[in-house]
Amino acid sequence: MQSTGRVGWPWGGRATGRSVSRAAGRGVVALSVLFVLLLVSLGARAEQRLSVVATTGMIADAAREIGGDSVEVEGLMGPGIDPHSYRQTRSDIVAMTRADLVLWHGLYLEAQMEEFLQRLAKRQTVVAVAEQLPRERLLGHEDYDDKRDPHVWMDPSLWAKVVVAIRDAMIEARPDREAMFRERADAYLERIERLGDWAAEVTSSVPDEARVLLTAHDAFAYFGRAYGFEVIGIQGISTESEAGLRRIRDLVDLLVERRIGAVFVESSVSDRNIRALVEGAESRGHAVRIAGTLYSDAMGPAGTYEGTYIGMIDHNITTIVRALGGEAPADGMQGRLAEASR
Repeated sequence: MQSTGRVGWPWGGRATGRSVSRAAGRGVVALSVLFVLLLVSLGARAEQRLSVVATTGMIADAAREIGGDSVEVEGLMGPGIDPHSYRQTRSDIVAMTRADLVLWHGLYLEAQMEEFLQRLAKRQTVVAVAEQLPRERLLGHEDYDDKRDPHVWMDPSLWAKVVVAIRDAMIEARPDREAMFRERADAYLERIERLGDWAAEVTSSVPDEARVLLTAHDAFAYFGRAYGFEVIGIQGISTESEAGLRRIRDLVDLLVERRIGAVFVESSVSDRNIRALVEGAESRGHAVRIAGTLYSDAMGPAGTYEGTYIGMIDHNITTIVRALGGEAPADGMQGRLAEASR
């Protein structure tokens, strides 16, 4: 049988060899276009920044340090915000539900948000970074049954372990960037280690009899354990606890009997109770001065050195040491403290 040079199509028609060639060519072009689009899509995915929402400023700062330009970080709680009483807003909820990764502290720091965050974790990636710490490194409190003190950032050596947990959560969310996240985290951890070494050096200059830190609420226990200070808070480790008149009277007695001459206010807590202490001591003939403002649960103003974790702790250490009779440069570890914050 002589060939006609034609082929039959599956749907019953007939086509010439030239038609088949054109159709095959169009198929190759279509496949090439699809391949290019796939490469573009994968490239866009690689270039797309990891979207991170962090509850506290300290966590947000660590995420930015680790991620650099490859992450977009939104911190929910800004300067002066008390995380113990903070409740999520509508815009917070929108931001968290759209994020690739939500990082929160845990250990009951975000007490009013905890239930929402636990529900959110059932549908997307939500990590409580301080919950990764070994239980034996955490402090309890007599007013805080079955819970641990959440203020672990006050000890740089402990906060470094939280930074590692933040790094690991970011790697889990974007494994293609693991090498970069690890490299940047290592550099940041070296800076935190230097901060801890410097803090140990300058706090050692405070006289033994002056190593008493009295603040608005009990946020500095990890600092006290790390550097050998007796720490007294008017309120408990949560600002939700109220200080009664008896507590104020007892602390006035303490100030007078032990001749404590300096107390500290906090940027995220009302100074009402501290001022009541000062007035109570003065009424009994003992002068007490407010020696400075410490950053306890929130960092300093955004865009400033004190608005970073390292700047926050540098400010606290410098303020405490100088107020209690020790020796530290007025402009801090790196010479970067703002004059207004000293």
